[in-house]
Amino acid sequence: MSLKIDNEWFIDNKGRKVLLRGVNLGGSSKVPTIPNGATHIPTDFSNHQNVSFINRPFPLDEAEEHFSRLKHWGFNCLRFLITWEAIEHEGPNQYDREYIKYLIEVLEIAKKFDFYIFIDPHQDVWSRMTGGDGAPGWIFKKLGLDITKLDESEAAFTMQKRYDPSVPSSYPPMCWSSNAVRFANGTMWTLFFGGNDFALSVKIDGKNAQDYLQEHYINSILQIVKELNHNSHIIGYDSLNEPEKGWIGKRVDGSGEETISDYRGHVFTPFEAMITAAGFSREIGFNEVKGVGIKETRRDILNKDNTSCWLNDEYDIWRNEGVWKIDEVGDPQIIDNSHFRNVNGKKIEFHRDYLSPFIRKFADKVREIDSDAIIFFEGHPGSTMSKSLPKFKLPNNVVHAGHWYDAATLVTKRPFLRANYDITRDKLVIGKQNVQKMFTHQLKLIKEFAKGEYPTLIGEFGLHYDIKNKKAYKKVRKKPIKAWKTHVKALDMYYNALDANLIHATQWNYTADNNNRWGDKWNLEDLSIFSRDQQFNPDDINSGGRAIRGFCRPHLLRCAGEPLKMTFNKKKGEFHFQFQAIPLIKAPSLFYIPKIQYPDGYSIHSNIEDIRHEIDGQTLKVWVEGDAIIELLIRKK
Repeated sequence: MSLKIDNEWFIDNKGRKVLLRGVNLGGSSKVPTIPNGATHIPTDFSNHQNVSFINRPFPLDEAEEHFSRLKHWGFNCLRFLITWEAIEHEGPNQYDREYIKYLIEVLEIAKKFDFYIFIDPHQDVWSRMTGGDGAPGWIFKKLGLDITKLDESEAAFTMQKRYDPSVPSSYPPMCWSSNAVRFANGTMWTLFFGGNDFALSVKIDGKNAQDYLQEHYINSILQIVKELNHNSHIIGYDSLNEPEKGWIGKRVDGSGEETISDYRGHVFTPFEAMITAAGFSREIGFNEVKGVGIKETRRDILNKDNTSCWLNDEYDIWRNEGVWKIDEVGDPQIIDNSHFRNVNGKKIEFHRDYLSPFIRKFADKVREIDSDAIIFFEGHPGSTMSKSLPKFKLPNNVVHAGHWYDAATLVTKRPFLRANYDITRDKLVIGKQNVQKMFTHQLKLIKEFAKGEYPTLIGEFGLHYDIKNKKAYKKVRKKPIKAWKTHVKALDMYYNALDANLIHATQWNYTADNNNRWGDKWNLEDLSIFSRDQQFNPDDINSGGRAIRGFCRPHLLRCAGEPLKMTFNKKKGEFHFQFQAIPLIKAPSLFYIPKIQYPDGYSIHSNIEDIRHEIDGQTLKVWVEGDAIIELLIRKK
């Protein structure tokens, strides 16, 4: 099952180019099973060391059911989620061997279904304790931080503390990302990537914070690599999901910060975050979606009780580093506004100077165990489509696995298919065809970053299935096709854009324990393509699927040649594929042709007469002699 890389393509052992189309597994893997870590359940995280992630993404006795369903839906690739916390939650170097044993077993079952699998060490805004998932909680105490006071001091904004089901505005959907500009995230990511430059005074067990944090993160992942090294279906490892910059490259007062309008909710400058978390009340601006943008709508006094997140003031990292001080009248003042912008008089750049060395370090450590491992990497969230993103030094055998979402639909949970806003061109887009072109263009920008030197795989894309106030859930039992009409249109447009760019992708996500009320069990997100609450007939493999006709569509699996073009016209039921045949490859080209799109079968048309084909379930095999450009057309009967 091993794959090799040849420029922008994956190559199988017969020389065929492989298109990876898969899914993230799964959304609730971000939180523990014991105790139930779903984010709507209140907690102060004081039990963070006594948790278990066994049965994420699902119990072993359910594995064959879920894997067979995903295979039936045409997926050939899994982006399999784990977290640092799941492995090392109990304490430094104390690894959860029972969880690791579970992973070995569930991924052995996955082998039976011939998935290409890469492991995703997932994180969102650092950890569960800071509004997301990823890192274990014991790290905070090592740095002198009180884990139970992070939310109260406004260092973090967590659903576990803030959510009130009777007041929806208490925790608006998709607000979790605003933690990126709060104190806990700013501090942890700055230490993780740049502690050696920006916090030399901070030592953890005698080591600089950067070295300590990166070593523990990487060593935790290596516990998995060691055990999975003999699983032939594991093709590689993501170095880190959505790496954050922290405050690296920012001015302490926030001046010149263009991305501050990208966040909803309360938006802090680094200085505001530092002093609020240290126990000072502060007036902070609040952003909301207005029209086609995000704008400040009010200002609120936060931390009125003057709660500090430090166990003791003497631990305050950034005061100790000389970034700010308390003046003679007791007011906080900035001392070094450029503390995070320059090192030894040289202006720094996050991807080149901090992310790139980390990716190379991660790759080297993984390949000491698994020399053939493909390393999947991502840039800072929001940088994926930026033309100004510099090229940075990478190890060999890599895949750019940046993420893409229709931002307007994702943030608002309202579909924007006939009018949208193009963040790459800073303009309003009117008309469905123009919105489709916008999606295609944005994915093209992501692919262009690799310049054809290595594959691009969209590690995440998708949409909320609870759009329009969960209207589909109320209709789906009586109108199982019509209920998903809008979702199918959106997914069709997303996949059209992927096809137009011949790009690899793994949709976000498949959550085995999703339900209509709490979605993916994490921060009110509900992007799972499956839910038990829609599984009205357990004997039907499709039952439980959401908007299946949107993502279950014909596509290339393996090509005995050079892929040139792929399109699917859902309305007409026409699938078109063009490729340059290579005579040296004797194995057939393989295509997934789903029954759900062709319930009465299909006819096969080509520009050459001597094409040979075979239909095996939902797989079409095509053999071609010669080196011609082949046009293949599939039509409904």
